[in-house]
Amino acid sequence: MLKIRLDKWLWAARFYKTRALAKTAVDNGKVHVAGQKGKPSRMIEVGELIRVRQGEDERTVTVIALSEQRRGAPEAQSLYEETQESIAKREKKSAERKAFYGSTPASVRPNKKQRRQIHRFLEN
Repeated sequence: MLKIRLDKWLWAARFYKTRALAKTAVDNGKVHVAGQKGKPSRMIEVGELIRVRQGEDERTVTVIALSEQRRGAPEAQSLYEETQESIAKREKKSAERKAFYGSTPASVRPNKKQRRQIHRFLEN
């Protein structure tokens, strides 16, 4: 059965721009394989469940195919399939963020008088 390094697959599947970024993310615990913290050199195979955290988003994907080469986005998306639970969770969190940040008014740049007040406040 064909196997490939985790960091190399994450790079080929376009989760990260470089292999170095993929390795760093795995080392920092942002990637889990089969419920366990991953290692960059871990060999993965077709059918494994991988959880990837990027910023505030978390994706759970099933490996469908393996590739050692980085290709275009449509080909990269054919390497994995996101679970329905993961899609629903991401959409829910996205809606929550939009509701939270959308309800606050846009901040206005302070005028000269307000800037002076801020500077005085920070000096004291």
